[in-house]
Amino acid sequence: MIEIIGWILIIISFLIAFIGTFYPIIPSVVFMLLAYILYGLFFSFEELTLLFWVIQVLFIVLLFSADMATNAFGVKKFGGTKAGIWGSTIGLLFGPFVIPVAGIIVGPFLGAILAELIVTRKGFTQAVKSGIGSLIGFLTSSVVKIIILSAMIVVFIVFI
Repeated sequence: MIEIIGWILIIISFLIAFIGTFYPIIPSVVFMLLAYILYGLFFSFEELTLLFWVIQVLFIVLLFSADMATNAFGVKKFGGTKAGIWGSTIGLLFGPFVIPVAGIIVGPFLGAILAELIVTRKGFTQAVKSGIGSLIGFLTSSVVKIIILSAMIVVFIVFI
């Protein structure tokens, strides 16, 4: 019975980590690490060797790097500036609170547009392009994060 509870908690932690790819207020990495710690507590840390932890840390570094790079690339590719990147990031954090569910997509888009209009005083058309780039960057980032989180789980399964 205790093993079933352990696996349920591990799987829930993995699922929450995946939800965090689209809802940035949820720290995906923390829930991935929580799943590994739960495994160790319920079963054994013996299988989770130093090599396992080194690989996971490398995945975490890749996760953060890919997240920042894809968002910045999306905004810059469409002619946005650092202001657009910051606006997109702020919109991504606050959008879901202002507009539940849809704010995840609308927030970064509007954040980039507003930042470009207010800070750089670019024209509306260019600001909208920056917003589109932000949206593409966010969606690309989410796909990349799902791939990396999946790889982290595969490595976990291989080691256990």
